Amino acid sequence: MPEDPAPSQYIHGTTAEEQSRLSLMNDLLNRAALREMGLSGGEKILDVGSGLGQLARAMARAAGRVVGVERSPEQIAEARRQALAAGEEGRVEFRAGDAPNLPLRDDEWGTFDVAHTRFLLEHVRDPAAVVRAMVRTVRPGGRVVLQDDSHDVLRVTPEPAGFGPLWTAYIRTYDRLGNDPYVGHRLVSLLAAAGAAPVHNTWLFFGGCRGAAHFDLVAENLIRILEIAGERILHEGLLEKDTLSASLEALRAWRRLPDAALWYAVSWAEGRRAG
Repeated sequence: MPEDPAPSQYIHGTTAEEQSRLSLMNDLLNRAALREMGLSGGEKILDVGSGLGQLARAMARAAGRVVGVERSPEQIAEARRQALAAGEEGRVEFRAGDAPNLPLRDDEWGTFDVAHTRFLLEHVRDPAAVVRAMVRTVRPGGRVVLQDDSHDVLRVTPEPAGFGPLWTAYIRTYDRLGNDPYVGHRLVSLLAAAGAAPVHNTWLFFGGCRGAAHFDLVAENLIRILEIAGERILHEGLLEKDTLSASLEALRAWRRLPDAALWYAVSWAEGRRAG
C-alpha cells in the first residue's frame, strides 16, 4: 500500500462563493481537457482530487465508470449536490480520501484504465508520492494523466502597477507551505520517476482578452484568487498592507482596459504504466 506523506496544504477556500468560482472555471477548462484526453469509451477512470466533480462527471459521460477521490467533505457534498441536480448522481462514485492514501479495495489496485489529477500536485508536499500511487492504480499499459500549474507562466498585459511583486508574493505563499508553485514544469519527470513512461506533454490555454465572452470570468477569477490569498500574504510578511491594497486596486482597473489580456496555460503530461 502507498506510504503516508506529509499532509497537503490547500491555500484556496471551500466556501459556497469559492465553490461557485471553481465551478465556472471548471466549465471553461473541461472542454479542452476532454479533447486532449481523447477518451474512447468504456474506460474505468480514477479521478484523484476530484473537487466539485464536474470533470469527473464529464469523463463518465464520455467513457464509463469513474471513481472520484476528494479530501474535503465540503467539496464532496457540493459534488454530490451538483450531480443530483444534473440527474447524474449515478455516474461517479465519490469517495473521501487523501492522496496518496487512496481509498481503494485491495482488488481495485492495478485495474483502472486511466488515473487523472488536476490542480492537486501544487497543493501537496510530496507530489512524487501521489504520482507513484496513481501509477499503481492503473493496469499495465494504463494511462496516468497529470494537469497542473506553473505559476511563472502567467502574464497580464498591459501589466498593472504593482502586479509583479503581488504575483511573486502569491507564488511565495505556496513555498512557505512546503508546496511547489512550479510543479507543472516537473510533470514529465514525476511520471518517469514513478514508473510511467511519458508519452505526451502540452499546454491547455487558459486566458482571454477584453473582447472575449469569458474575459470577465477569468479576470474576476484572478482577482478573487489574489484577494483570498491576501491574508496569507500579509501574515507571511510578503507585502505591506497598503502595497497589497494598491496592487489589487490597479488590477481591478486593468480589467476594464480595452486592450486588457490574460495569458496563462495549464501544464499537461501523460504517461503509461509499463506492461
